[in-house]
Amino acid sequence: MADIKALEALATQVRRDILRMVHAVNSGHPGGSLGCTEFMVALYHEIMELKPGFDMDGVGEDVFFLSNGHISPVFYSVLARKGYFPVEELHTFRKIDSRLQGHPTTHEGLPGVRIASGSLGQGMSVAIGAALAKKLNKDPHLVFSLHGDGELQEGQNWEAIMYAGSKGVDNLIATIDRNGQQIDGPTEEVMALGDLRPKLEAFGWDVMELDAGNDMAAVVGALQQAKTRSGKGKPVALVMTTEMGNGVDFMMHTHAWHGKAPNDEQLATALAQNPETLGDY
Repeated sequence: MADIKALEALATQVRRDILRMVHAVNSGHPGGSLGCTEFMVALYHEIMELKPGFDMDGVGEDVFFLSNGHISPVFYSVLARKGYFPVEELHTFRKIDSRLQGHPTTHEGLPGVRIASGSLGQGMSVAIGAALAKKLNKDPHLVFSLHGDGELQEGQNWEAIMYAGSKGVDNLIATIDRNGQQIDGPTEEVMALGDLRPKLEAFGWDVMELDAGNDMAAVVGALQQAKTRSGKGKPVALVMTTEMGNGVDFMMHTHAWHGKAPNDEQLATALAQNPETLGDY
């Protein structure tokens, strides 16, 4: 059974990591990172079956693809806290010659990163390809992916979604971060997505909805349920409602912190709302 309190404590520490990383270089994307903290912590520390170390091919283990690569701060923090690379390396975020670039890349050889995801809209296609490779290799493990709701405004996603449904790619669990915000404003004002559930179902997906994407117990429960629904002829989609900037009161309920770093005073306020739990890097 999941230790929810321990996962919540880790999530608080990850939030501190995110805030300190973007503040240090006055650059990065804290809003979506903070909103997806519970999901990423639950995925890597409770849900996925992982082997020790890092194998780029991911044979014999679950694999994850981050499509909305701009939320790299939460990805890097969770990978480091899982032991893929030293936590101290978070100090190098977005610096010259760092392996921790603003959007994840592969040529630096950072353990845990399997694709470059700086361009939005491509992660679904990659995840489907990896899921098909697992089927060809008779590997029973799963492929997980995370996508921003704003990136679903790009057509490549829907071609991939149609393909996965029509071909029964049922070892894929794709989560959509439905925070309703993107860099230019609310998603429904920029280009309305409407009701995603019937759209995905029409493309042949088994769709789950989670309204409490920042409740650790709810996230763990939803992902556990998603695993039980895999392998039954349909890819699984989890439409997860989160709050951009969650955990920092002045970053919530707005798109303003999609890609803006806090100043010194704002950092101090934000860290005070997320007390240290496991030790800063």
